[in-house]
Amino acid sequence: AAHGVGIDGHVSLSEAGGWAGVAGNYLRPTGPASWHARASPYMTAAPRNGVGGEVPVVEIEALATKSRLMALDVGDKTVGLAVGTTALAVASPLETIRRTKFSADARRVFALADEHDADGLVVGLPVNMDGSEGRRCQSVRQFAANLLALRDVELAFWDERLSTAAVTRTMIEADLSRRKRAAAVDRLAAAYILQGALERLRNLSENG
Repeated sequence: AAHGVGIDGHVSLSEAGGWAGVAGNYLRPTGPASWHARASPYMTAAPRNGVGGEVPVVEIEALATKSRLMALDVGDKTVGLAVGTTALAVASPLETIRRTKFSADARRVFALADEHDADGLVVGLPVNMDGSEGRRCQSVRQFAANLLALRDVELAFWDERLSTAAVTRTMIEADLSRRKRAAAVDRLAAAYILQGALERLRNLSENG
């Protein structure tokens, strides 16, 4: 479950906490709970790019030197985007791209990255609950490989298990309509993913 149970590379809130700003443009934990994030072996496995080379995927720790990160929640029909600063460790939902051709999707991703001065990418990896990878992971890995074939930017994967389910449940609890939930879920899922990564980086910084 997403509440109170940490999963490798995933973030969760205990039952005592909650979210603020779900319907707005930011996402942060509230109450006595804190975000729990742990490293995952699935975050650094490298996909292949379009020319047969290995994609330079980095450890999530390598993004600690970046000032601003963008997260992607890659689906078959949409890509949710979020941004956040490593200094503040707060993720903000940004936009949902309706996927068409990859070239157009990539142009929009990089345009937003440039607009928000993002110098690192975090891509949610939808591993199965048992830790195995299926078709969705392969598709996300290829999307990341294709992005990195176009631009030299540091990218790390982050385990996104239950992110969409957790966001949807929170929006239902916030009494958002089905239409509003559908419009917001992808970018909020990206913010959920990014918040976990940012908290991981903050914990590493605080613990030396």
